Amino acid sequence: MHFPPKVAAVTGALLLVVSACSSSGKETPQSAQRVAGTAYTVKDTTLQTIFEASGTATPLRQATLSTKLMGTVLEVLANEGDRIVAGQTLVRIDARDLQAKHSQVAASIAEAEAVRRDAATQAGRIRALYADSAATRAQLDAVETGLLRAEAGVRAARASSAELSAVSAYASVRAPFSGVVTKRFVDPGAFAAPGAPLLTVQDGDQLRIVASATPDVASTLKRGQRIDALIENRPVAAVVEGLVPSASGNLYTVNALVSNPGGAFLPGSTATLLIALGSRRAMVVPSSAIVREGDLTGVTIRLPRGDEVRWIRLGQVSGSVVEVDSGLRTGDVVIVPAVQSSTIAARD
Repeated sequence: MHFPPKVAAVTGALLLVVSACSSSGKETPQSAQRVAGTAYTVKDTTLQTIFEASGTATPLRQATLSTKLMGTVLEVLANEGDRIVAGQTLVRIDARDLQAKHSQVAASIAEAEAVRRDAATQAGRIRALYADSAATRAQLDAVETGLLRAEAGVRAARASSAELSAVSAYASVRAPFSGVVTKRFVDPGAFAAPGAPLLTVQDGDQLRIVASATPDVASTLKRGQRIDALIENRPVAAVVEGLVPSASGNLYTVNALVSNPGGAFLPGSTATLLIALGSRRAMVVPSSAIVREGDLTGVTIRLPRGDEVRWIRLGQVSGSVVEVDSGLRTGDVVIVPAVQSSTIAARD
């Protein structure tokens, strides 16, 4: 079919206009916005139900040293903070008056032994005479009684000597165990009285965590059981030492022992016993993925059209993850921001 030249020109112009309009009406697709970070796929996770019993880590062995003597302090051989070993002399007390008593006791022992030797000689003579019927029964009984009294005198004198030696030992106050001096109460020249504190020492190589728990929680524990614990938010292994009911019966005191070689933890540190009560299923996300805006909490969700923030409701925190009560479903992909992604890489 042939068109006149004028019609053909008009038709070509129309085609050019339609083509131009069609080309300008197309929208160029924009690339989806992505947040730099590590992808974490939400899934059901088994979590332990943990009861956190808060308490304090105290030294297993601690002692305040004193003496049974009255006297002047001659030397204090340790300062606060010094490490000491068992048996080390820490304080010396003037005990010169006891030296005189030692001489008296030694003289008493010598006299008692002399009396016993004389009584033994007399007893031997009377026994021989009695055997020959030259002494009466009354005479024999008298010397035998005298000998028994003399022997008792010797024992009493020696016991006095042993007692004096024991008391004299308090003139040198020694460390009952290895540890650290934590308090010094006296200086040379001070007067020491029986029972008055001189030094306090403690052994921090083993700590006792003392915490409280309800009866239902305490019933899950037994002596010797190993449980997890925290000291100053650092994980440690603990062994249950025992359970002590309170006077009211509403709470139990849980004692657990923690090995602390080298004194990594200081006595008096805050501690928490992590008592496992069972397990449950829950959805969790890394704590580092949480986005906060005022009172709102959310996470960055990866969608085909791009990443966006979704507000969610959180539950309990369990270590490095936090439970999600609502707002997410299994299979959702959460983005952990790049600056924190290294903390969750190992978990993925």
